[in-house]
Amino acid sequence: MAVEKDNLVWFVWEGTDQRGARMQGELSARTELVARAELRRQGIRVVKIRKKPLALFSARQKKITTKDIAIFSRQLATMLSSGVPLVQAFEIVGRGHENPSMQDLLLKIKSDIEGGIPLAEALGRHPLYFDALFCNLVQAGEQAGVLETLLHKIAEYKEKTESIKAKIKKALTYPAAVIVVAVVVTAILLIFVVPQFEELFKGFGADLPAFTRMVVDLSKFVQEWWYVVLGLTIAVVYVLIQLKKRSEKFNQMIDRMALRVPVVGEIIHKAAIARFARTLATMSTAGVPLVEALESVSGATGNFVYANAVLQMREDVSSGSQLQQCMRQTALFPNMVVQMVAIGEEAGSLDNMLAKVADFYEEEVDNAVDSLSSLIEPMIMAILGVVVGGLVIAMYLPIFKLGSVV
Repeated sequence: MAVEKDNLVWFVWEGTDQRGARMQGELSARTELVARAELRRQGIRVVKIRKKPLALFSARQKKITTKDIAIFSRQLATMLSSGVPLVQAFEIVGRGHENPSMQDLLLKIKSDIEGGIPLAEALGRHPLYFDALFCNLVQAGEQAGVLETLLHKIAEYKEKTESIKAKIKKALTYPAAVIVVAVVVTAILLIFVVPQFEELFKGFGADLPAFTRMVVDLSKFVQEWWYVVLGLTIAVVYVLIQLKKRSEKFNQMIDRMALRVPVVGEIIHKAAIARFARTLATMSTAGVPLVEALESVSGATGNFVYANAVLQMREDVSSGSQLQQCMRQTALFPNMVVQMVAIGEEAGSLDNMLAKVADFYEEEVDNAVDSLSSLIEPMIMAILGVVVGGLVIAMYLPIFKLGSVV
């Protein structure tokens, strides 16, 4: 996937209009010459122009998120529905966006559209932000003359997809944060607290309990080899991150393993089905042919196993098989989903049935994530209590033993 390198540059300018009145403002362009040409086209005589300086912690470095793209889709759809011309809509949305990086992107697309390039093609020049699914839907909307309707569908799809992702991340973030806190607290106890107790125990003149001895030995090991433990931890995390970024086989293995994890795997299954149904419903509504739609849907499922299954379904559908038959053969889709798709195919309302499936499974994901959060919280607190409480008990065991002897 190509990374965009031709970002627009912001210029600060001063000049006069055709009546000689002084004016000033900001303008984005690829070069200063282009900026000057644009100002001349607007009837402005440039007196001074320079690049806009960036602050040390400039907000212009803020990344463009999928949430930004979803908001843009909704704003553009609303403006087109209100009768605002496409170029002017990009101008308004671009200039008014809070994220300067998003401003640059939208104004660049606006420039391409002004040059006579269709919207779908202009968006396709930025695959980092507008995937094949997005561009295919926009192209279908342009050809059918219902672009604003399709943009509303895209916005709805993006918002629902992001909602599912956010809920899953929320469910996993809390236990991860608690585990990190538990590790830090344990390290602090082993490095700073246990040695103080060890000095106290030396004056007892008696053997320490086995549990206390084990904790003291662990404390000595951590104090002596902490840099090795820390270095290995950082190295393992770094290697895993790099494998996640660069190795397709590693990602495939993670996707397969994730589906087998108790509770979490069930949520991933339901989320993949919800994405499949929502994406295919959106593309069916847009009139995109089923075979072409399935290719885009495969990348939207969010899991390698489902993506492979959808691509196989695409091959089977192109050979003349019905969608519901292909879904049944994958053994990934519940019988209810297959039956609803079968009804939709028979009744000629596949998009409506898929939308109902998506609604149902999105609600199932919401409920499953809420249940998971309720289940994980007491488990994590129990684990944290056992770890920290165990260290405290280990330190006080010799004192209890001494008290019973006295």
